[in-house]
Amino acid sequence: MHSDQHPAPNADTGKPAQSKKSEKKTSQKTSAIPLPRTRKNTNNKQSDRPDLHTGGPLLDTFARVADDLRLSVTDRCNLRCMYCMPADGLPWLPRTELLTYEEATRLTALFVQLGVRTIRVTGGEPLVRHNLHILIAQLNAITPRPELALTTNAVLLEEQADKLAEAGLDRVNVSLDSLQQDRFIRITRSDNLEKVLRGIRAAKAAGLTPVKVNCVVMRGMNADEVPAFARMAQEEGCIVRFIEYMPLDADGQWKEKAVFTAEEILDSLEKAGHDVVALSSEGPHPASRFLVDGEGQIGIIPSVTRPFCSTCNRLRITAEGGLRTCLFALEETNLRDPLRAGSNDAELEALIRAAVWKKWAGHNIGMPDFVKPNKSMSQIGG
Repeated sequence: MHSDQHPAPNADTGKPAQSKKSEKKTSQKTSAIPLPRTRKNTNNKQSDRPDLHTGGPLLDTFARVADDLRLSVTDRCNLRCMYCMPADGLPWLPRTELLTYEEATRLTALFVQLGVRTIRVTGGEPLVRHNLHILIAQLNAITPRPELALTTNAVLLEEQADKLAEAGLDRVNVSLDSLQQDRFIRITRSDNLEKVLRGIRAAKAAGLTPVKVNCVVMRGMNADEVPAFARMAQEEGCIVRFIEYMPLDADGQWKEKAVFTAEEILDSLEKAGHDVVALSSEGPHPASRFLVDGEGQIGIIPSVTRPFCSTCNRLRITAEGGLRTCLFALEETNLRDPLRAGSNDAELEALIRAAVWKKWAGHNIGMPDFVKPNKSMSQIGG
């Protein structure tokens, strides 16, 4: 079997988190806690843009610098989360269409030369890609070395955590939307909650910290678990991040009324009797950060109601080598085919810069001109 071949299927610029000593706290309580301003309709027209920026960092016409890359290694997943994938799954890409580990490493090294400093390996579920630790070791050898993170559902993390840490992985983000077994089964269509919790513990034991737990909050589904996740942050030493429910499901069932907003998340913590204090954040981080009861750190990512588009520093490469400048982009730049046709780094750089330069202002969710991408989250890369 090829080193990166799939086995048969079974069905921020992120520097390490600041220490408490260096974190700045505000004295504001929940009701007065600042969140990003409510966004207005963004103008994505490109007709009046200046000439292409051809040197220095990866810059777009809105003066945003892209230095964070999400690298998807597969569109496959071992869960069927209701906000991402149909119960019967999706057609998988043939292995020949996926970037090999060598191709992914070459592209990543080029992005690092162009100023990218953080690499997050994603999927689908990246741990279903065979021998993922080999890719991590290759990325770890890039100079200058980028920070290496992984987003995973953690079902397979317990058995792979040590190998990933030894290969050079710095930390993990774990997707977990319920701490209740019956509800976890309903959301993910699988009975793997205990495996996920063991995976989180294994990641901490392997030094893949800070472990961040990402929870998509959905009205009528798991919104009542926000206080329980805040307690998890206190008791387990994880950073829990609450994410507003976004329209990226393959079934097309997303409704704006199902979005449990950032303000409602904070209100639910206050009503549960928690003391919530805002923490300062430096750089283009998507999450507003808070300290709960003096010890548990949480974040809120208001992607729908208060998106961070104006400061977005992210790029994405899909599993088949498409460069996307926005999670909700309607087009992508094919890097795999030129790479396989023999393009040199200068030619690939020109393609990358041209794509980044045209990055639009924002996604416009909730606006009349919003158009949902034709790929689900698993196909894009989270």
